[in-house]
Amino acid sequence: MILDQPSQSPGTVGLTLPVALTIAGSDSGGGAGIQADLKTFAFLNVHGTCALTCVTAQNTLGVTQVAAMDPSLVVAQIEAVITDLGVQSLKTGMLLTGDIMIAVGDTLSQYPKIPWVLDPVMVSRSGSKLMDDRAIGILQSQLLPRATLITPNRYEAEILSGIRVTDAASQEQAARIIHDRYPTAVVLVKGGGLQGSAQGVDWWWDGQRSQALRTETVDTPHTHGTGCTLSAAIAAFLAQGYGLWDATLQAKIYVTQALHHSLALGQGQGPVGHSFPILGRDWEGSD
Repeated sequence: MILDQPSQSPGTVGLTLPVALTIAGSDSGGGAGIQADLKTFAFLNVHGTCALTCVTAQNTLGVTQVAAMDPSLVVAQIEAVITDLGVQSLKTGMLLTGDIMIAVGDTLSQYPKIPWVLDPVMVSRSGSKLMDDRAIGILQSQLLPRATLITPNRYEAEILSGIRVTDAASQEQAARIIHDRYPTAVVLVKGGGLQGSAQGVDWWWDGQRSQALRTETVDTPHTHGTGCTLSAAIAAFLAQGYGLWDATLQAKIYVTQALHHSLALGQGQGPVGHSFPILGRDWEGSD
């Protein structure tokens, strides 16, 4: 049976949502990368779009294979999204190769007004290097100075600052050094890999405000995708019109609650629980 539909004038049906773009790799296990970003965008009421940079074969135990996309195809994806849908914010995650970084940097230079959250994805939270020295050099020289916000973990902050990051004091020092070297970007040094009182504390430095972002420590082994989720959440709140500081605070709350609802999936490190908002969980309390 076909139900009668109310008549509608052309163009009157459909909602309008802010649009965010993620430029990153695919995680076949669904916990990080493009998959984590799109889930985060959706649950924060933002329409998520993507440009895929690489495909990985991975699960909760690790990565077994990686294949990079052709840089021209990465560029084509970015331009297809921006020129049609419009983008209020974007984030970059795993770019993998120097050639992809050059292509992405050249393309995004044409859209300087779009806020850009850059997650370096150079080194994992466990300290494993994820790209070669050439790619790291290109990231430093061509991408970091163009970003709006940089979100390095402790090991990435060590590479970018040249100092060891072991506690809150060295976090702050590293943030200041990185900001001086890449002066167009605000720096948020993540503390998820630190120990003791600094664990989970992120340090903000924008040239004027130096502040630790603290929430309660969540005792869970299932933290896969935390960094991707944080940068995606910041981008989502920026797309909604939040200022950079407030977007970062709200993103920190979101990630903390996602950790509270992390998923014990697979045989290794499970992902954070991106979907808790639609399960009726209360996550907006920032007290």
